[in-house]
Amino acid sequence: MAEIKDRENALILDTTQGKVVIELLPDLAPGHVARIKELAREGAYDGVVFHRVIDGFMAQTGDVKFGKSDGKDFNPARAGMGGSDKPDLKAEFSNMNHARGTCSMARSQNPNSANSQFFICFDDAGFLNRQYTVWGQVIEGMDNVDKIKRGEPVQDPDKIVSMKVAADVN
Repeated sequence: MAEIKDRENALILDTTQGKVVIELLPDLAPGHVARIKELAREGAYDGVVFHRVIDGFMAQTGDVKFGKSDGKDFNPARAGMGGSDKPDLKAEFSNMNHARGTCSMARSQNPNSANSQFFICFDDAGFLNRQYTVWGQVIEGMDNVDKIKRGEPVQDPDKIVSMKVAADVN
């Protein structure tokens, strides 16, 4: 098991494919890390599907409006079009490489439109560098991320069963 250095800045995801541990990078993207932790602590990500999963590229999730499988607005056809009820975030681009296991925010054409959706890179995606906000790195369970069902949209998608800040887990 990977050692979690700072439990306040780590996430534990229980997915339908198994456990994933993400180390957060507050020095790189303080606003995005704060938002992810806030939504995780509200349970907003629990039950959210991986709606766009492209082999050799990334697995996208985090649509807490249309992608929450047990939510009142769940709509697989619209998953990926929603966010949270919180305001969009100002971009926090950095020189961090979008390498395998990198966690980064999804957004529209507007650089300051990230809200709740994020993706995990399967492979190096350096072409995204300085255009998307990197906020975390998978430190355990990348083999489980690799098992997530592919598709755009995904048929019978995998989901985040629960997503917790490590400090909140015994």
